[in-house]
Amino acid sequence: MPFPDIDPVAFTLGPLVVRWYALAYLFGVGLGVGYGALLVRQKSLWADNSPPFTLPDWFDFGFWAIIGIIVGGRLGYVLFYNPLYYATHPLEIVQTWDGGMSFHGGMIGLAVTMLIFARVKGGNPLSGIDLLCAAAPIGLMLGRIANFINGELYGKISGLPWAVIFPNGGPFPRHPSQLYEALFEGLLLFLFLRYVTHVAHGLRRPGLTAGFFGLWYAFSRFGIEFVRLPDEQIGYLYGGWLTLGMVLTIPMMLVAAALIFFAMRVRID
Repeated sequence: MPFPDIDPVAFTLGPLVVRWYALAYLFGVGLGVGYGALLVRQKSLWADNSPPFTLPDWFDFGFWAIIGIIVGGRLGYVLFYNPLYYATHPLEIVQTWDGGMSFHGGMIGLAVTMLIFARVKGGNPLSGIDLLCAAAPIGLMLGRIANFINGELYGKISGLPWAVIFPNGGPFPRHPSQLYEALFEGLLLFLFLRYVTHVAHGLRRPGLTAGFFGLWYAFSRFGIEFVRLPDEQIGYLYGGWLTLGMVLTIPMMLVAAALIFFAMRVRID
């Protein structure tokens, strides 16, 4: 099927050019903070009816989150995906408008930001990260849809009826791997975590929601990497089938499994 005729630029205001990718970040953070506020207000979801933060504190964290995502995502891309280039072009590290963000870097940046914020506000850091992870799939879904609109991060050549001929992907149809990620790492993960938080009472066990988030994301990303093209400057690793995206999910799986193991040892009533 042909690539949909969607301009990556959402709108312009004089010299200001606003892209769908930037709006995905803004709406992802905004909607994530809004959903997190609903969780904070439902005190019965938390152990001892005590969420990790007050509602005003959680809204304050929204500004911290933007910094954590941008700094972590950019540094993650620089260090994980193109360290040699940026070592010789250090001034380009701050040029985020040219693209180049890493999910794993953004995740680390958000987690570190939350740990600092929880220390400042006196909240339970693991419960704070649970809150982050419950809301994160919203931003993940919007970000991957924006990747699709940009015609980037597409997959391998495919004969499936929903394969897409991307403008920069040559004449052959390819897996729309961005939409696969939007579905599995966004919508389905959100619904699963909604079950964990509201039905299985996962927020009463600090670290459990974060663990399930990490495990679901890691397995989804690992599987989708089989049909997604690796970054051109890196290519395939270790025998021609493993990608850096797969490698980065392995420590994520281990940390997530440890969180689930220790969270399940907590007794709840």
